[in-house]
Amino acid sequence: MQKNLRHGATATVIALLSLPALAQVTVTDPWVRATVQGQTATGAFMKLQSAADAKLVEARSPVAAVVEIHEMAMENNVMRMRAVKSIELAAGRAVELKPGGYHVMLMDLKRQVKDGEVVPVTLVVETAGKREAVEVQAAARTTAPRNNTMKKHGH
Repeated sequence: MQKNLRHGATATVIALLSLPALAQVTVTDPWVRATVQGQTATGAFMKLQSAADAKLVEARSPVAAVVEIHEMAMENNVMRMRAVKSIELAAGRAVELKPGGYHVMLMDLKRQVKDGEVVPVTLVVETAGKREAVEVQAAARTTAPRNNTMKKHGH
């Protein structure tokens, strides 16, 4: 009987080890731009790092009716913003969601986002065909944090 238990335990360990690993995404420096009364949209920004190759495929927040993943990029000397289906998260490489680049767009806001409050954001990450929800608590701020690596442009 001990022999059967040992084989059963070994088979269970092998089966568990062969399951695809989830992304194990680390989120640092999350923040949301605070709004003024009547403003209907804002952005959420953060740094993401995944232990395995993954994709950010969706975002949700109870403060907005519509939440999309966006990219800002220069096209024909004009800065354009557009929704994207996903953002690639290469294993071990940090991806920064920041003003002027990739970010999470919170639209049709249900209320004003006030400076200092905490905004819940759920990120959905896909790894090897499996989806994982990552809960983020982003501080609302009127300006980017000082440690933000946003480039400054002179006009």
